[in-house]
Amino acid sequence: MARVVVTGGAGFLGSHLCDRLLDRGDEVVCIDNLVTGDLANVAHLRDNARFGFREHDVSNYIDVEGHVDAVLHFASPASPIDYLEMPIQTLKVGSLGTHNTLGLAKAKGATFFLASTSEVYGDPHEHPQQETYWGNVNPVGPRGVYDEAKRFAEAMTMAYHRYHGLDTRIVRIFNTYGPRMRPNDGRVVSNFIVQALRGDDLTVYGDGSQSRSFCFVDDEIRGLLALLDSDEHDPVNIGNPHEFTVAELAAIVIEIVDSSSSIVHRPLPVDDPTQRCPDISRARDLLGWTPEVQLREGIERTAAHIAGILAAS
Repeated sequence: MARVVVTGGAGFLGSHLCDRLLDRGDEVVCIDNLVTGDLANVAHLRDNARFGFREHDVSNYIDVEGHVDAVLHFASPASPIDYLEMPIQTLKVGSLGTHNTLGLAKAKGATFFLASTSEVYGDPHEHPQQETYWGNVNPVGPRGVYDEAKRFAEAMTMAYHRYHGLDTRIVRIFNTYGPRMRPNDGRVVSNFIVQALRGDDLTVYGDGSQSRSFCFVDDEIRGLLALLDSDEHDPVNIGNPHEFTVAELAAIVIEIVDSSSSIVHRPLPVDDPTQRCPDISRARDLLGWTPEVQLREGIERTAAHIAGILAAS
């Protein structure tokens, strides 16, 4: 049994991570300022004696009593609608928040795990993206507040690893979806499902030919824990290498939801990547990990969850 601190633990990914850590016998200290997280995501854990929750902004100093075996830094707005509305907070949690959580890990002699993102690749000139690719990011564009915050967080993590000898992990997460996504979080999967369930037109930006690779949350969490349990310090892509265009995704959602929705097109947002697909060779070779849940199954499970939220609202 380990004692693990999870920042952003009441968010979409963080709450699933708390679940799996508890399932395997670990003790979890969940820290979240609830800006994009939701207590409903961890309500089922509140009576678990091995789970604790603290409402706190990790951009401020963090102190956790007792021993800590691992610090998993997942706190950050993660969808464009959030980080475009909260650009300063996004930069602060990626910089100050990363510094504070690294300091906690160093003080406790704990492993530090950074949740980075495929956004560090920007609008990539390499396809699929390998971890050795340095990216094509616009540092002064509107998305730069998230992209550069995560790039800085990776640099800070590696500095602590090299200078202080801290045991670190860095995961680059690609588009992940599943139950507990916020219906209004602005990501393409949740947007399409909500629009289809309501019978509204599905909004496709551009001509829909831009591609994404969608990883179901159960697969993603399994990959994250495999990386945590490894001794790999360099960044590792965890995502689904099966690529779909946004237009294909829209058609799949309409079919699964059995919706009468049509598709409408809007201009592409600034700096929106035209391709995004991970090369997962390192994850496969180092961790023995590959995704298992097919897109149609994952969309069905996600749509059922979002339908329940809409029905209750």
